[in-house]
Amino acid sequence: MEQFVNSLNEILWSPVMIYLCLGVGLLFSLITRFLQVRHLKDMIALMFKGKSSDAGVSSFQALSIALSGRVGTGNIAGTATAIAFGGPGAVFWMWTIAFIGASSAFIESTLAQIYKVKQDGQYRGGPAYYIEKGTGWKWYAVLFALSAILAVGLLMPGIQSNSIALGLENAFSISPTVTGIILVILLASIIFGGVKRIASVAQYVVPFMALGYILLSIIIVAMNIEELPAVFGLIFKSAFGLESAFGGIIGMAVSWGVKRGIYSNEAGQGTGPHAAAAAEVSHPAKQGLVQAFSVYIDTLLVCSATAFMILFTGMYNTQAPDGSYIVNNLGDVEPGPAYTQAAIETVFPGFGAGFVAIALFFFAFTTIMAYYYIAETNIAYLTRGKDSKWPMFALKIAILGATFYGAVKTAGLAWALGDVGLGIMVWLNIIAIVILAKPALKALKDYEEQKKQGLDPVFNPVKLGIKNADYWVNEFKKDEEQVS
Repeated sequence: MEQFVNSLNEILWSPVMIYLCLGVGLLFSLITRFLQVRHLKDMIALMFKGKSSDAGVSSFQALSIALSGRVGTGNIAGTATAIAFGGPGAVFWMWTIAFIGASSAFIESTLAQIYKVKQDGQYRGGPAYYIEKGTGWKWYAVLFALSAILAVGLLMPGIQSNSIALGLENAFSISPTVTGIILVILLASIIFGGVKRIASVAQYVVPFMALGYILLSIIIVAMNIEELPAVFGLIFKSAFGLESAFGGIIGMAVSWGVKRGIYSNEAGQGTGPHAAAAAEVSHPAKQGLVQAFSVYIDTLLVCSATAFMILFTGMYNTQAPDGSYIVNNLGDVEPGPAYTQAAIETVFPGFGAGFVAIALFFFAFTTIMAYYYIAETNIAYLTRGKDSKWPMFALKIAILGATFYGAVKTAGLAWALGDVGLGIMVWLNIIAIVILAKPALKALKDYEEQKKQGLDPVFNPVKLGIKNADYWVNEFKKDEEQVS
């Protein structure tokens, strides 16, 4: 069984996937004339505009939910492994995929807003919804929903809780069982409160954890400021094989940088649109721009914070493909959080292990929250027009069980199965957003034209010839009146 699953993962997560994500991001960047640069000011301004309603959340809350899924253990462990196997140049390629991927995040999140629905008094949307409404292929949408529920609802929460348990055990000698019980209690108190409570927690916890982590990295960089020219020189030279020590692994730098960048920021993967659809906005492009900026926050800020702490202190190893060391500054240390712990220890002795354990707790716990929301949205899609009370309750129990199980036991097969579910999600979503890009591009053009006229953009799908955007045709005006 495990061998079959691993073989399937080799197909789903082959280099073709990496180049597809890179190619699609570049295509959308060119078609949108690099909206991620042209509309940077709007991205920042729109984050703090809008307010929540009975049916939806504010733009900032939707951003926070999406970021809680994007900012996870990959920002600590993923960045470290990119440096370990791709060298410092991998950091440049992580930045590159974040810059390009912001356009993919815009397209998928704008589509989620265009085709969102108001279901049981709440806004719902995401790939399953826009696949069915945009292509008419319900079987394709159902396949996405099932793979999403399997991956993020059942298999991947345990992976995150395992990271939390290991971190707390190493730093504070807390039993994994105790950690598992605490996680279940905290998670239950949030997910039984619904999307509004998830949004409320995320909007406070996510900025706090990200800012604290970035602040520490700034302190460490400042205390090693004399290394600034050398570190940036090393990153850029290594990225293009111009640094002699890393010249032989330029292919690994590109591969690991792109792979870990995609894994971390999730641009184009189909996870972010679920939160984007819940936002209360007057035009889909508004939330598309906000979600595009979340890719920058994840990779250009949080992943860079990890990279800078590691590279400015020199606390890393880099291996060649044959297993030999190109750089060996840490001895026999497994790539991952240990690199960041060692980096912090050089500046604040006795502080590194505890800080990284706490950071992992916040990063991974909020990721589990986001996983639940994504799974819940896909159950809502599958149970439309039916009583969803028991399926939703079963999901809550399942995700709590998966979280506890992961904390007390390492599940190698769960990792592999989770990657299968996620891999299917990514393939289905990438293909869908290429097919469905036109409505999102129309929305962007409409947004820009209204802005030029000095208007606060309001979406009218009928005027743009976009079909099946039923919420905007039938319910938007009523909801606007209630909010105002």
